Amino acid sequence: MYTGIVQGKEQVLSLSKNNGFSTLVLSNHNHFFDGITIGASVSIDGTCLTVTQFSENNITFDISDFTANLTTLKFLSIGDQVNIERSHHMYKENGGHNLYGHVEGITEVVEFREIGETYRLVIKIPYENIKYFFLKGFIGLHGCSLTINGIDEENKTIILNLIPETLKLTNLSNIKVGDFLNYEIDQTTRTIVDTLSRTMLRK
Repeated sequence: MYTGIVQGKEQVLSLSKNNGFSTLVLSNHNHFFDGITIGASVSIDGTCLTVTQFSENNITFDISDFTANLTTLKFLSIGDQVNIERSHHMYKENGGHNLYGHVEGITEVVEFREIGETYRLVIKIPYENIKYFFLKGFIGLHGCSLTINGIDEENKTIILNLIPETLKLTNLSNIKVGDFLNYEIDQTTRTIVDTLSRTMLRK
């Protein structure tokens, strides 16, 4: 499990295609991976990946073709910066929200503009999933847990505001209109909405 509080960024060192999966190697410039073990789970741009190899200077993950096709990981290139969060430790402070790294899909950026020292971000959610989001709820976006500040159900868009700290620590500062971001639905909200929907259908 993750909190959506991204620790920072690391760089893509290599990306190679294999039969049914790709191998991703990231830097360890910021020492986020110190003390890691093979088999550990790490959130990479919001996607839960398993460590397959590591050294002092880099770390390796395998990405299944299914995961790549569902997420923005298929767009990665050498030199790109990705958001990193190590898995949450039980009994430690959770300053964000509960995320699992189970990306629902990708969402398109339709607006990204500066408002003072913050940025207003508007994203378009697939029509079948807008029902899972609500005002002051949250969305996992590229691994960041972000509070929803507005919803336009007719146009299927969500409004978010990014503070300077988020922009400094993550790769969201580099996005532009037309880019795609990984998004995750709050599983508690999904469970409630789907249960109620099924209950109503039985009546």
